[in-house]
Amino acid sequence: MKTYAMALDLIDDENIIFEYEKYHQNVWPEVLESIKELGINRMRIFRISNRMFMLIEADDSYDPNNLMEYSNTNEKADEWNNIMMKFQQKVPGALPDEWWASMKQVFDSEISSN
Repeated sequence: MKTYAMALDLIDDENIIFEYEKYHQNVWPEVLESIKELGINRMRIFRISNRMFMLIEADDSYDPNNLMEYSNTNEKADEWNNIMMKFQQKVPGALPDEWWASMKQVFDSEISSN
């Protein structure tokens, strides 16, 4: 299993942030199904202010470059993605082809530094 960390910003507006979180209280089943089809076992999103951090646990076959491909698997997932993108914006430092920007791991308490 592999783990990936990614960052994305929400538009810095309390109403937009509230609506985004409201959507995520009841994610559409088609979206969850599409995420699983990519090889993602578990996805968690955390937020502070308008900055989001996503933690993905995935099969070894999962390709993080295909994250946004979940919306190509069915119409409802595509509709969800289009709605979510209205709330979001790239983080500073994101590569031109990244929406969710990959984060570099800088510490792991399970790995000895000796």
